[in-house]
Amino acid sequence: MSSLWRRNRQEKKDNTIFLKNGAVLLEKLISCCEGKRNPIRSFSLEELKIATNNFDEYQVSIDRGYELYKGSLQNRPVSIMYWCRYEHYDDWKEDSCYNNIIFPIQISHKNVLKLIGCCLDTKLPTLVFESSENGTLADRIHGRDGHHFEPLLLVHRFKIAMEIANAVAYLHIGFRRPIVFKDIKPSNILFDEENVAKLFDFSLSESIPEGETHVKNDQLVGTFGFLAPEYLTTSRCNEKCDVFSFGMLLLDLLTGKTITSPVQIGQHDGCHLMEYVKKHAENDTLYEIIDPIIVQESSYYEKKEQVLSFLLLICECASQSPEERPTMMSVAKRLRQLYLSVA
Repeated sequence: MSSLWRRNRQEKKDNTIFLKNGAVLLEKLISCCEGKRNPIRSFSLEELKIATNNFDEYQVSIDRGYELYKGSLQNRPVSIMYWCRYEHYDDWKEDSCYNNIIFPIQISHKNVLKLIGCCLDTKLPTLVFESSENGTLADRIHGRDGHHFEPLLLVHRFKIAMEIANAVAYLHIGFRRPIVFKDIKPSNILFDEENVAKLFDFSLSESIPEGETHVKNDQLVGTFGFLAPEYLTTSRCNEKCDVFSFGMLLLDLLTGKTITSPVQIGQHDGCHLMEYVKKHAENDTLYEIIDPIIVQESSYYEKKEQVLSFLLLICECASQSPEERPTMMSVAKRLRQLYLSVA
């Protein structure tokens, strides 16, 4: 009798969680999707437990406030975003979780990780995305213990840059209210089984309000080193802040170094990586600072002009003045030309 009572109580609790999550999600979808129908599959918690071997920690590929699990549903590889490892969570985590539903559900782009469905039976919805089994761009540039990836040649880097530029440009121009991603960085770029680059993690993303040109935040959010200078001083951001972040991403791609790496120019320590690279470009010693994998390519010196064009684009994107930065659409077009010139 007591076990039946406990089971009934658990079922009532589960129903309450499901209804609460469903109500919040419906409200956000109505607000953000302007009444458009956006189908999304529903999964049970039991299905996701089976898919992840009961959320086995060995299945975790990303752990940063949520866990991204490698899993399999109906013999199809998937990535499962789980937010409920801990009992307590704050408003930021709840907002971040729902952001990863309401933005991806509006987006159909081959370079944005596709949301397949979600489970509303957990305290915060657990999300099911297409598979991303081939690691992050950060893994590939900087390496990760226990994982082996093919070297990123120059043509691969241009392709990745072009693909992500296409995705960000789509966020900026593909909607009535532009979406500012706000956290472009190597660890937010994943790869599918065919090594197609996918933009991922809309936790910080926002749509620019109707009639406004910027989003205003009460506190700074994002990743140090990738934040535009005007955002740091005003807490206001728009598409040009994404362009700055993207420029720093390209710098990471070119050099193979984290953008906050301490470097030395002559007798000056701690100069920012951007200034270090510019100095080497002026001295015609760029080969000393870009990723050795690129320099060791047999055709590197034949592609030196493209490398310099890539560096020029980086400098324009990462300009201190937002007015001097190109649009992401322009960036995407130039990167396509660079890619085609070396492919």
